[in-house]
Amino acid sequence: MLGRLLLALLLPLQSNAFLPPPLPSPPSPLRSYYDAESDSYIPKGENLGIVITGGANGVGFAYAKEFLRLGHRVVIADVANLDAPVAALKREFGEAAPVFAKRTDVSVWADVDALGDFAAESLGAVHHWINNAGVNGGRRALLDVPVSEVQKVVQVNLLGKIFCTKRALELLGKQEGVTSHLYNTVGSGVKGGGTPGYACYGATKRGLPQFTDSLKRELEEGVQGYEKKEMPGDVKVHTLSPGMVFTKLLLEDSTPELRKFPFGVLAAQPEEVAQDLVPKILAAGDSGTSVEFLGTDRILTKFFERFVLQKKSAYIDDNGNVIKLPGEEYDVDGVKALY
Repeated sequence: MLGRLLLALLLPLQSNAFLPPPLPSPPSPLRSYYDAESDSYIPKGENLGIVITGGANGVGFAYAKEFLRLGHRVVIADVANLDAPVAALKREFGEAAPVFAKRTDVSVWADVDALGDFAAESLGAVHHWINNAGVNGGRRALLDVPVSEVQKVVQVNLLGKIFCTKRALELLGKQEGVTSHLYNTVGSGVKGGGTPGYACYGATKRGLPQFTDSLKRELEEGVQGYEKKEMPGDVKVHTLSPGMVFTKLLLEDSTPELRKFPFGVLAAQPEEVAQDLVPKILAAGDSGTSVEFLGTDRILTKFFERFVLQKKSAYIDDNGNVIKLPGEEYDVDGVKALY
């Protein structure tokens, strides 16, 4: 039934199947070039300053790698030790690669405040600040989650983003003549649907679009009853949705059933997500943009491939096990090592 429904929805899209696919529209207003390998337009002629929290591993590390590949300057921040990820990036891009690291607990204001100072000193101007750090507390019913873990999820995912946003706004707003962009990463639960096993995580993600929209209106309109503060810098705020990514956040405590569906159908590796999202991040325009990897078109395409064309997952086998590729290293949860 599902297969027939998807076929009916997608068949009109196949009428031009034998025509060469059109190139994607170039982003505006940035100058760009078409990169056949990633099938996307890449901004060129820029040397931008980028800050990424949660940059030691997963999609945050993949973002850093992609930004460096495109010639930008990057600060990665994480509560984890940053020696290994920095060494890996310098092995790939050379010892002179403009990558800087700051050990940061985003739930501690003193750490976040210091990160702002470090970013300004290391990068000069900061053009894109990505609030990516997050934890999920494990896949368990709320009754079984220790209070300490509840606190950690809320402090990192919500308080941490509020802290980082406040510090970023202070920094970015002072950059005279610079248009900069701030991104809050959303995830499961953002649209209000239930997230059983991840009640705390989903609740923290649900609040971020409201938070970001509030900031958009404060920056553009001010707060009624108060004089609007004009800033030398022009700051835009957005949400960023990487979708399902094969990281520890996704695979830890997962079951074979979850790994078969939806992970095996919709999830992607960090590098794939970064290659898709980084050009979109660089091309973001006015405030309020939702920059996403797993949009409706991609979801329908993946469903069509799996349930109509019967295409198998490259990452999950028929029994719900992670497919481990030769030459790659994986941890006990099946997460591929990025360095």
